[in-house]
Amino acid sequence: MEVCPFRGIRYNAGIVGDLARVICPPYDVITSEQQKFYYERSDYNAIRLECASEQAGDTTTDDRYSRAAIAFQQWLKEGILRIDDSPAFYVHDHYFTYLGERRRRRGLIARVKLEPWGDGIYPHEETFSKAKRDRLQLMRSCQANFSPLFALYQDSEQKIALILHEASQDKPIMSLRVKRSNLPDSDDKHIIWAITDSRFQQQIKRSLSGQPLYIADGHHRYETALAYQQERAQVIASRSPERSEGTAKQSLTGKEAFNYVMMTLVDFSDPGLVILPVHRLVRGIAYSTLAGLENHLEDFFILESVPLTEGLFSSLELEMAGEVVLGILGLKPGFLVVLRQRQGISLEGVMPEKRSGVHRRLAVSLLNYIILDKMLELVQDSEDMAYTVDTTDAYQQIREGKYQLAFLVTSPSLTVLKTVVDAKDRMPRKSTYFYPKLPAGLIINSLSQL
Repeated sequence: MEVCPFRGIRYNAGIVGDLARVICPPYDVITSEQQKFYYERSDYNAIRLECASEQAGDTTTDDRYSRAAIAFQQWLKEGILRIDDSPAFYVHDHYFTYLGERRRRRGLIARVKLEPWGDGIYPHEETFSKAKRDRLQLMRSCQANFSPLFALYQDSEQKIALILHEASQDKPIMSLRVKRSNLPDSDDKHIIWAITDSRFQQQIKRSLSGQPLYIADGHHRYETALAYQQERAQVIASRSPERSEGTAKQSLTGKEAFNYVMMTLVDFSDPGLVILPVHRLVRGIAYSTLAGLENHLEDFFILESVPLTEGLFSSLELEMAGEVVLGILGLKPGFLVVLRQRQGISLEGVMPEKRSGVHRRLAVSLLNYIILDKMLELVQDSEDMAYTVDTTDAYQQIREGKYQLAFLVTSPSLTVLKTVVDAKDRMPRKSTYFYPKLPAGLIINSLSQL
């Protein structure tokens, strides 16, 4: 892999004030309520770039994407956003609280040369086409990355760790604290340093050049970047004096900014890595199907009913430990139904033949193929399915009757993720949630300049 420093674009604190007021979550976790909140938080909040709002009367030439592009260029012109003078790698320390424990996740923000899947860079789960269309349109309009992809690498000899540690002894270029909610211990802290020393930059580039990268979060954006790269290359290749009078002929060098994408790279052994499972909420199930579901489940699983007590969700990891495959809310009123795989039952006839053995053993795969596809016959891209990482939210949705069932999935591990990828396979869509999400707006990457 080719990993490079770049001239990042950053907010000018002298104009925008508190930097915590101008960053926002990435597009894929922003609700309409959150979108409104971030719009009101600051006139310069990155929500206007990352996930601009739709308006009545939008047209193909005046829409959320064109407004994001206008805001981006205007902020650059007015000095609200400034381009760093020198190319840099950026060290990002993200402090957060998880299960009452304060953690730090350390990442390296860099430009990474785009390569086809499997050529040094590997996906771990499948994607939705709708999200890719949205991100491609934004990329076409703005020619920038407003939030980094999240990728994992192995630093077994700790060479990169030593460089990042030394860089973190200098004065940071950015430090901010963000309150994510009114709950205790819900504040995140971000500290960023710039590595501009050419010696350190070369060491980082050499150390990562032979390392495979595993995409943790940002599959849609990577595939979008590949599509955008192809579009831009075709446009430049087609430009010639014969085809475009008055336009100078251009040639592709492979070093154009659109051949790269911004990523935050995190070591597999980083103690701050947290992976949450993504639970499924479903509705639109016929009453007769729902009534017979328990009997069908018993063909493959052993069912155990756990009373829904006040402290259940705080101890849910213990309840779903060991051989537990899934938990179901809504199947039996007042209970969490826990599923364990029944021994001696062959799944060969219901699981896809062309997937790897580790893929077929995943809890989310058993849920998708056996229960959602075969028993409930649900279309997984439909509006009858939703996703959440919050078990309390899942319970609330069931209790309010917004969904009929909630399937709680056990948490995947980094080892399992890597095993699936190394088997040249992918997990099902929405299998993992790397917590917390990397914010948008800390560092911006231009796709039109190096």
